[in-house]
Amino acid sequence: MRARGVSWFSITDHDTTRAYVAVDAPGQRVIPGIEINTTWDGSEVHILGYGIPTGPSPLGEVVERNRAHRRDRIDVMVAGLNGAGYPVTVDQVLAESGGGHALGRPHVAKALVRNGMVRDVQMAFDQLLSRGKPGYAPSHHITPLEAIEVVRASGGVPVLAHPGRLKDEAILDDLAERGLAGLEVFYPTHTPQMTAHFRAKATRFGLVMTAGSDFHDERWGARAVGVDVEEADVRPFLDLVA
Repeated sequence: MRARGVSWFSITDHDTTRAYVAVDAPGQRVIPGIEINTTWDGSEVHILGYGIPTGPSPLGEVVERNRAHRRDRIDVMVAGLNGAGYPVTVDQVLAESGGGHALGRPHVAKALVRNGMVRDVQMAFDQLLSRGKPGYAPSHHITPLEAIEVVRASGGVPVLAHPGRLKDEAILDDLAERGLAGLEVFYPTHTPQMTAHFRAKATRFGLVMTAGSDFHDERWGARAVGVDVEEADVRPFLDLVA
């Protein structure tokens, strides 16, 4: 992170804050955060919570429910793959997760790759783990509105993640009127036109703007950690969580 000149950062893992146990970043500003998987009209919507406590809070029970759902979903995915002739095991998936704290499709994909069943992670998603494929299992997480409410109840700032990846942008207008505080305007796969569009949306609804690299997944963050952004654009957000 220092090589990229990162001065502020937040680790927003899916449904866990466990990363903060090991954070040691002298000279850098750390904003505790999380990315909450939610389900809306059959699609996934990700809500970021910034400035949240990493200890007990109303958020803890919600993310524990999400993690339990993730674990159950892995069983369904593995069973589907086994039935289609791909003998991957739950233990192999768990081994890819570093402890199984927040399991997801990427861990299944990596297990398939490691066992020589597919060429790479993208192939696993395209051929086996997407909707309609044998290893797909739908998500049934809490709703975005519930996530926004619990982030606020925990003292945090709820932000809609990567709006350019939404299947239906209409949800942004709805959430903005029901407690959403921020919008991830600056994101690796947002084109300049998309960034301008979401900047205008944030201004219209009075939302603070945030930036995220999503560097955990090379499909969205090939440049790795860090997003180049003018401090003035994210200063209102920083003032909320500082």
